[in-house]
Amino acid sequence: MEDDTNIFSGLEDLGFKDINNIEIYKRFEDKEDNKDKECEENSKIKEEMFLYDKKVVCPVCENNFLANAVKTSGYRMKKRESDFYIKYDIINPYFYDVWICNVCGYASMKADFHKLKKFEIESIQKNITPKWQGRKYPAIYDINIAIERYKLSLLNYSIIGSKASKKAMNCLKISWLYRELGDIKNEQIFREQALIGFKDAYLNEQLPIYNMDDFTIMYLIGELNRRSGNYNEALRYLGDVITSQSADRKIKDLAIDQRDLIKETLKNNEDNNIKDVVDNNIKDVVENKKKVGLFSRFFK
Repeated sequence: MEDDTNIFSGLEDLGFKDINNIEIYKRFEDKEDNKDKECEENSKIKEEMFLYDKKVVCPVCENNFLANAVKTSGYRMKKRESDFYIKYDIINPYFYDVWICNVCGYASMKADFHKLKKFEIESIQKNITPKWQGRKYPAIYDINIAIERYKLSLLNYSIIGSKASKKAMNCLKISWLYRELGDIKNEQIFREQALIGFKDAYLNEQLPIYNMDDFTIMYLIGELNRRSGNYNEALRYLGDVITSQSADRKIKDLAIDQRDLIKETLKNNEDNNIKDVVDNNIKDVVENKKKVGLFSRFFK
């Protein structure tokens, strides 16, 4: 008897032909895929609820454009990390922190967008605009788009010779986003660039910068050094905050926490080094005994 794999056979006379491939039970994987797509769409809908169009005039070419901006109600903090990175719920405001003029290519973090001097405008017109090809962004930005926009902002800052603090803050935010991606290498690269900039700003710029006073900058330099493994320099900056009579209690407490964390790390490293030395010594003793045993057979 011929095996008929079409379980719908017999319905041809009713007009149902070519239905061999219909499955009774839709695969679980398909349902999961649809569920993931549905969750993604719902997430985008939620993000859109916290966005609005902000009218902006470009200070370089006077072009009027609409910038994506996050409503005040969208700033829902979940956690603040020790280098001031804030994790948000639903929508990440960092994604929308850079404004870009699509006509001339000028880009910067929104806090600095209108703070341009005449020679900086001329530098953008000469070095950015002729190379700018334009870019149409979607309504909702993801982390990779955000990184691209921050890098374009950093390029503008670098070309026009902006203050070190601006470039440092830009680099710090890029390092945060790479941390979100789990990209340790690029997080380290941009953290180190931020560290260079903040040290320069602390020594040469008028404080506060980005609402950070001198003790907050000192703490941040110490913390960035800690995260980069520069423990001696980190302890020096953190120690200056801790011993200051003028520093705010909150920033002192943060400095104390990070200092203690460094001490714990160094102690663990020291214990591990001691263990390695002991293990190596034991290994050497065992090897020497083997050699002695080998030669004793020949010299009796």
